[in-house]
Amino acid sequence: MRRSGVERDRPQVPQGPARAAVADPWAAQGEDGPAQVVLAFDDNRLATQLFGHYGRNLALLERKLGVKADSRGNHVTLEGARDGCEQARRVLEHLYDALKRGRDVGVGDVEGAIREAVAQGSLFDFDPSEDRQNFDEIQLRRRPVRARTAAQDAYIRSLKRHTLVFGTGPAGTGKTWLAVAYAVHLLERRMVDRLILSRPAVEAGERLGFLPGDMKEKVDPYLRPIYDALHDLMDRAFVERALQSGEIEIAPLAFMRGRTLSNAAVILDEAQNTTSMQMKMFLTRLGENSHMIITGDPSQVDLPSGQTSGLAEAIRLLDGIEGVGVCHFTAQDVVRHELVGRIVAAYEASDAARIAKGP
Repeated sequence: MRRSGVERDRPQVPQGPARAAVADPWAAQGEDGPAQVVLAFDDNRLATQLFGHYGRNLALLERKLGVKADSRGNHVTLEGARDGCEQARRVLEHLYDALKRGRDVGVGDVEGAIREAVAQGSLFDFDPSEDRQNFDEIQLRRRPVRARTAAQDAYIRSLKRHTLVFGTGPAGTGKTWLAVAYAVHLLERRMVDRLILSRPAVEAGERLGFLPGDMKEKVDPYLRPIYDALHDLMDRAFVERALQSGEIEIAPLAFMRGRTLSNAAVILDEAQNTTSMQMKMFLTRLGENSHMIITGDPSQVDLPSGQTSGLAEAIRLLDGIEGVGVCHFTAQDVVRHELVGRIVAAYEASDAARIAKGP
């Protein structure tokens, strides 16, 4: 594995302008004994960014991995259990490499890297056949959008390879945000002529006919997450102009009936709340030179009792068909507040226990 400006050496820290050094913690200690790793980074400015404002990124490493991380200048000393130090070293090397490539590293990136290091061990090893050493990204005019977890990385690669992609999992995993980012990417590069973003207009037991206001006032609250994603990824003035011209269209699922969606990037969000017939209708709207992305959380179905979710059925029928990609996220992939991940995991455990117990 390439060391991204961090090289291995013996425990003494180099003096002068040497690129970097890593103490070999395994030479003198047993497999289960305490370890010490000394990392020295060759760019003081990037090292400061890596450690975080007032060392907050290192504090996060300490809390999550159970190690002690002391920094001085461009050096950091990691102390603790062997596995924890090795995970922390890989996280820091990976993030430093990202900084050297001109990317920003925030708390969310650190949390994502830590989760993956814990979950996968050798996260930052890569498949030589793909010559990939970093998570994939989506290039946008405003800024590149990059994956923070292995699941997001697989999702982005699936979006680039397939015409129809399903992304399922709990809230906070980035499935909708990344779908909108990829659709924006296609539009900005004129690979499609328009964006069409849709959601079912029935959630949590509410139906449009019982809501006050005209149609726009009725559906806007349901579509607000999509508006938010667009405004985060594109210039607000451009979004408003594109909405006026029809280059970007945001509409309830019912408005898709009878249309053929050609030369478009089409997203259906909250797809777990589609019926079987609605999902079939939507899928058959796909026209020439179009890309379709369908996202949803199978654990949050608001359909009437006894009605099958069109999302679950579509994945069962279409998974494995050429041109179709299916990506599943779990609570471990949540990139919002860390408490959200624990909340989702608790509900998943409860659901699993209820299913195992049976009726």
